[in-house]
Amino acid sequence: MKLSNEGLKDRAAWTSKGYSVPEYNREEMIVATKEAPVWIHFGAGNLFKAYQANLMNTLLNNGKINKGIIAVEGFDKGIIDASRAHDDYALLATLKSDGSIDKTVIGSIAEVVFLDPTDESIINIFTNPSLQMASFTITEKGYALTNAAGEYLPAVAADFTRAPEKAESYLGKVTALLYDRFKKNGAPIAMVSMDNCSHNGQKLKDAMMTYVDNWVKNGIVEPAFREYVTNEEKVTFPWTMIDKITPRPDTTVEELLAADGLEDLDPIKTPRGSFVAPFVNAEETEYLVIEDKFPNGRPNLEDAGVIFTDRETVNKVEKMKVTTCLNPLHTSLAVFGCLLDYKLISKEMENPDLVDMIKIIGYDEGLPVVVNPGILDPKDFIDTVINVRFGNPFMPDSPQRIATDTSQKLSVRFGETIKSYVAEGLDLGKLSLIPMVQAGWIRYIMGIDDNGNEFEVSADPLLDEVRPVVADIKLGDQVTEEKLRPILSNQKIYGVDLYELGLADRIVSLFNRMIAKKGAVAETIHEEVEAAKAANQK
Repeated sequence: MKLSNEGLKDRAAWTSKGYSVPEYNREEMIVATKEAPVWIHFGAGNLFKAYQANLMNTLLNNGKINKGIIAVEGFDKGIIDASRAHDDYALLATLKSDGSIDKTVIGSIAEVVFLDPTDESIINIFTNPSLQMASFTITEKGYALTNAAGEYLPAVAADFTRAPEKAESYLGKVTALLYDRFKKNGAPIAMVSMDNCSHNGQKLKDAMMTYVDNWVKNGIVEPAFREYVTNEEKVTFPWTMIDKITPRPDTTVEELLAADGLEDLDPIKTPRGSFVAPFVNAEETEYLVIEDKFPNGRPNLEDAGVIFTDRETVNKVEKMKVTTCLNPLHTSLAVFGCLLDYKLISKEMENPDLVDMIKIIGYDEGLPVVVNPGILDPKDFIDTVINVRFGNPFMPDSPQRIATDTSQKLSVRFGETIKSYVAEGLDLGKLSLIPMVQAGWIRYIMGIDDNGNEFEVSADPLLDEVRPVVADIKLGDQVTEEKLRPILSNQKIYGVDLYELGLADRIVSLFNRMIAKKGAVAETIHEEVEAAKAANQK
């Protein structure tokens, strides 16, 4: 069994092993898509294969649409070669919490092209009046045009002074394609960020407008291009909320697929160093909420489970997820999972103290101030996170991955809840486990686990700033508030003034308990969880 046009001719071989294969005429779909594309997607990674491509695959299988999706790779042509080696098919292994696995052959990717503003093939796609949307999963960092010092990145700065077709930065190339569309026909289009970050549509618009404004200022493009991009009857930047966990392709999944008789599943290392596998593994739960602002129409994605609504509701769903119902719980497990030497989030969910910890943070400390978007119930969302998602033993997701860039997450994931307590006049004394996680992160950046062993701290842009503060602290020490002041006073990390709110002392006290001896982290978690449970029962 090979994932290719030839290999899929024997449909019975695939279906007998439990695989869902395309029910549509793929050759006709590819022709129809290339003649009149409706959706082009930038960022052909795991999330794209598991979600956006699968949405179109579902619609095609159900006869709801006759076109697929065109994917764009922006960095590594070797990724395109790897996709073409499988005739642009992908294989999705949906790992369900009940132990079953749905195996789906994704055939909806009509073509994978390279992001080159001088290539006629991508220009023709992007300027076709039929194109309704261009979406993005390029990570939050993909929208950053400046470095940590606020200086424009060299390629970005250079793009401001050269012709659009000569752009070298990623979003410079995308903006160049939008300029081509403006020049050719000025047809409407929606530019849709589907990255997992707040106000993603605004981030995309702000980044692209930076190129537009500089090109206009420097006389490179006509002012009418700016009028086109800012006219919402022509170009929109809808906000979205996306939620689906797609870890790197896992060897256990590869072994399972190989046992079915699949060949050529080994990840390929491209000449540029990318690792590409023909399959992707993902969880079953998924949410995609989109602001319904499409000036040229859109695919009927609601028939595949996507929720369309207004911007205010998208923002509320995003805030519900990020500040209460998912991300704070994930970060809590990440920080303490690393300290307690767990390698899988699902294994952490076998620890009663850690389960009780995230239940208290979610239900007892978060829900009293949660933003309820109306279209998704916050309690039901947490129920699914705790009872279905995190505990899924077949999801190979690690606390080490989730712990990446935690300094950039604490202010939103916990600081917003603290702000809401203050705004609503609630007693901050009722928050016991959120301060414990805040203290736990400082304990984490020591790079010493609860058994006293060194471990590698996940990548974070502030490590060089914060790690020296704790570099000389050893287990058995007790530190003063002044010792930790350089970290605790940084409102960019915590999002609030911990000293003004009277939380700094509590965090220092919790930190000292966690460094008292080997095993002190687990002991502190247990004691704080039991105390919170007792307080909540009163």
